[in-house]
Amino acid sequence: MDIFEIGVDIVEIDRIKKAVEKNNRFLEKVFTDKEIEYFNSKNFKSESIAGNFAAKEAISKSMGTGIRMFNFKDIEVLRNEMGKPIVKTYNNLAKMCIDYNVLEIKVSISHSKDYAIANAITIIKD
Repeated sequence: MDIFEIGVDIVEIDRIKKAVEKNNRFLEKVFTDKEIEYFNSKNFKSESIAGNFAAKEAISKSMGTGIRMFNFKDIEVLRNEMGKPIVKTYNNLAKMCIDYNVLEIKVSISHSKDYAIANAITIIKD
């Protein structure tokens, strides 16, 4: 195992809150149905949505591309029974993971009153 790349992102929670309020399709454009179900279970708290958004950005950076060659919905960030974020990939990103021999993408998410931050590490088979 080897680290392919790392990524980090920080986002203003209020910016994401305003995007959700202003554009009723924002959630559908950026997040998968399962992620939206997770947000629903959290009463659509802005910090939860912002945390997932930051995670998607961090993951895209840990792939070395940013959001290029795939889209936001190709990344899914869910939680296990303990609340740990789990990353799933789809479509073009899943293909990239196969091409790059990605074993796993790990992500950590945190937030304060005003900001959500996430870091991601892409682990490859050496």
